[in-house]
Order: sequence, then C-alpha cells, then structure tokens
Amino acid sequence: MARVKRGNIARKRRNKILNLAKGFRGGNKNLFRTANQRVMKALCNAYRDRRRRKRDFRRLWISRINASARINGTNYSKLINGMKNSEIIINRKMLAQLALNDPKCFEQIVSSISNQK
Repeated sequence: MARVKRGNIARKRRNKILNLAKGFRGGNKNLFRTANQRVMKALCNAYRDRRRRKRDFRRLWISRINASARINGTNYSKLINGMKNSEIIINRKMLAQLALNDPKCFEQIVSSISNQK
C-alpha cells in the first residue's frame, strides 16, 4: 500500500487557525494547541456577543431616554405610552440621539405628549 502524505493539508489547517489567532497574547498566538482553544473560545464569544450587542444598545438608549425624560418632568414609561397614544413614531435609537444632541427638540416631544392628555 502506498504511503499517503498529508503535510500540505495539515499545515493549511494549522495555519488557518494561527492566522485567526493573530493579536492574541503569549503562546496563544503561536502554539497551535492553545491557539486552537483560544480561537474556538473567541469565535463562540463573537457569535454570542453579536446578539448581545443589540440588547446592550437598547438598554443604553432606554436609560438615556429615561434620564432626559426625568429632566423634563416625566419618566420613560409615561413618555413611551404618551408617544403611542399620540401616534408619534420615533424609535428608541433616534429618541436617544435627540435626547443627547438636541434637548430642545426632545423637550418639544415631551411637551406635545403632556398637552395631548
């Protein structure tokens, strides 16, 4: 039976992992076994955190809106409820941007909701 040499394939597989491990610290970047473990862990974290990022940003937007709403004499839940009742359709991201960058406009939104009651 002829001998099968797999050097190319194995080296390509290892180099693929080591390329993904660039930038890691210590032996995690150039020792294959530890690099493989770190890469697998990093890919798991990246997958998880792509979904988590969406939750984190929504929480940030809500806390910013709430802080600005409290400055204007209401709170987050009353503000959102008032916006739904008065059919003002602005998503939380844009509302947080308004609260941060254009407080006068945000104040007008809050006052228009309080006037609708």
